[in-house]
Amino acid sequence: MNKFACAIMITAFTLLYQQFVSAAPMLPGLANKHPLSEEQTGLLLMGELRCAACHKSTESPLFERATPDLADVGARVAPEYLQRFLDSPSHEQPGTTMPDMLHALPAAQRKETAEALTHFLVSQSPGKFQFEAVEPKQVLPGKTLFHTIGCVACHGPLENKSNTPEPKAIVNLDHVPSKYSVDSLSKFLFQPKHVRPSGRMPDMKLTRSEANQVASYLLSKVQMRLSRIVLKDELVAKGKKAFQEQNCVACHKLGNIPPAPMLGELKSADLTLGCLSTKRSKSPFFNLNETQANAIRKSLSAKPELISEKLKVTHTLIAFNCNACHVRDGFGGVAAEHQEYFQTREKELGDEARIPPPLTQVGAKLQPVALKKMLFDGDSVRPYMLTRMPQFGELNLRHLPELFAKLDTIEKVDFSLPKAETRDAKEREREKAMRAAGRDLLGEKMLTCIACHTFNGKAAGHKGIELMTITERLQPSWYYHYMIEPSAFRPRTVMPTAWPGGKAMLKTVLNGHTKEQIEAIWYYLTLGTSAADPPGLRVVQTALEVKDATHTYRGRSSVAGFRGIAVGFPQKLNYSFNAETGTLSAIWAGDYIRVNRSGQGSGNFDPAEKHVALAQDVSFFDLPDEKTAWPLRPVMTKEAPVNPDPLYPKNRGYQFAGYFMDEQSIPTFMYRSGSVEIEDYSNVEVAQEKLRLVRTFSFHAPKGTTLWFRGLTGQFVVESKQQFKTKELRLNIPKVPTLVRPDSGDEKSSELLLQFIIPKGKSTQTLTYELLK
Repeated sequence: MNKFACAIMITAFTLLYQQFVSAAPMLPGLANKHPLSEEQTGLLLMGELRCAACHKSTESPLFERATPDLADVGARVAPEYLQRFLDSPSHEQPGTTMPDMLHALPAAQRKETAEALTHFLVSQSPGKFQFEAVEPKQVLPGKTLFHTIGCVACHGPLENKSNTPEPKAIVNLDHVPSKYSVDSLSKFLFQPKHVRPSGRMPDMKLTRSEANQVASYLLSKVQMRLSRIVLKDELVAKGKKAFQEQNCVACHKLGNIPPAPMLGELKSADLTLGCLSTKRSKSPFFNLNETQANAIRKSLSAKPELISEKLKVTHTLIAFNCNACHVRDGFGGVAAEHQEYFQTREKELGDEARIPPPLTQVGAKLQPVALKKMLFDGDSVRPYMLTRMPQFGELNLRHLPELFAKLDTIEKVDFSLPKAETRDAKEREREKAMRAAGRDLLGEKMLTCIACHTFNGKAAGHKGIELMTITERLQPSWYYHYMIEPSAFRPRTVMPTAWPGGKAMLKTVLNGHTKEQIEAIWYYLTLGTSAADPPGLRVVQTALEVKDATHTYRGRSSVAGFRGIAVGFPQKLNYSFNAETGTLSAIWAGDYIRVNRSGQGSGNFDPAEKHVALAQDVSFFDLPDEKTAWPLRPVMTKEAPVNPDPLYPKNRGYQFAGYFMDEQSIPTFMYRSGSVEIEDYSNVEVAQEKLRLVRTFSFHAPKGTTLWFRGLTGQFVVESKQQFKTKELRLNIPKVPTLVRPDSGDEKSSELLLQFIIPKGKSTQTLTYELLK
């Protein structure tokens, strides 16, 4: 047998082996039961596989999956893995949606091309890949996190408790140990959308510490090894040429490489050839199974039809695998094999406390603002549920709130509530009666709602959903129907009804009138924090101390809002941070905090000493000019309890992105103001026997821009260009332009604004706070 024949046989056997061990593209939302027709499934597949990246199409896909960013892939992925993956994607990572671009090449040539592409991609990365040893102490916490926060919904449990069969919808992770280092995997898990903007791998709201723990667990069975690639100029040049020839840039923009001209119209393509063929050719090879290929053919062969709003929602839920956790309109929900991994801290509250809520009628259930906060800001009202709501990115899901609102309707119920602006004596009496009735109904001698629900951060028994959030989250009509018959909305709920069949059990309250009783509870809750505690609610506070290490505590607070964070240092200096607005809101010396342990999550907190209060409005804003008033947060009162601007921070460009700890357990808060990413780090400095809080902002801007920072409000003295003093606090600022002007929120006060001229890329600014008393 000559060399040419041997080469052909080797290539054939290689291709046969790879095809045997490879797997078709895995879209977890499609793998289980779903309501899509074959034609609709094909439409979804074309968006997920990015057919329109190469082909002209008169019909845009409903959702076109964005591809990973390759700008720093050489630092993120082991070069050896990258080379093997480029050589045969579905063999190295079964189920990948990345097509095999080199499959038509002879075996030797494809390996050479894969090596060249690897050298090119690594050369484009500013960072360098490096393996690290796994810290054993991180493995067990990582294992617990992986199996409780919801990773099993897409990836399945890695250590099966009950040895039951796994459902088909599993995204395999066998390739991960050879692909990542602990550092690169933890960075990816911490902010996956930075690399994969499509959101198919969601942000699970891991802290940096948690991301490191999960990464350590996933890589715990891998031995330490070295990356051995040495870049060669000739291979880099050859790889760049291959990157262009293979038209990789159609999906992965990199540098100034132009894409190839678009191919012909998808609808007129030969459906027996190209990507849909089982034969190897110059076309990308997706390793589609017969079902997938036929679905795409069916979709391309069908007559164009107007895509309904209901189909758009269904496509979205399946594309992002929402149906792995949520039920909507009879499909989806937690698989039986995964039930045991959905857990809660409040077991007595039943499945409702551990299983994610249904999405059926969610548009009629939630206020539009509440729905947006949940989808886009990670807002959670169930801190007792260990499974976390993934964040897929606003750009990917921004169409959902409007579609849910259009599709989901419920019989309208009009509430007749007291109105402060038109009250007469009769209306005031009615208001008084409704307030008293609502308070009594929630208390221990009537409906005992406080036995299972938190009220204003306090709990008499279990710590179910905070009652104070109900009128801000729910729509009145849905709330009314749910109160009448809870089991119709959640069949296995432990929530009882006080109005079976629509008839009130308590005849002595508001004359036993069902609608008035339900309205009274709603009205009472709209009073917010001014509402008196229901009968039977008792609170005990616990003092927390800071000893040898910095301590960070999260909870609701009068000095830091609903998303408050307290930080205490061993030097006896403390501060609070309002994560809702991105503001350092209070500073105090001495003892740390007092905590109400009975509340939701970790409980409420208050400073244990007298504190210096700072403004809680957004701290950063792009003022159009120096005359524009600072945007102040809305303030609710007893007379006006409804928030007129519930998306206040978001509407001013602010978005919180979590925080991470350094080796001394000191947190760095991350948030965004407009397009600028900000890391906010504060530490204690001792100078001349005085404690100072040194606050450093690290900016990362895609282009040069200007942001204003509101440093002080109230009455203060200008000591110098860099020094300002109130009666309780001295603030030292960097050499930046400043503006002192009357405070728009208080005519007797002033405000100090700092103008940060932020260059493109990374930069820093530092402030110092010094307590004077």
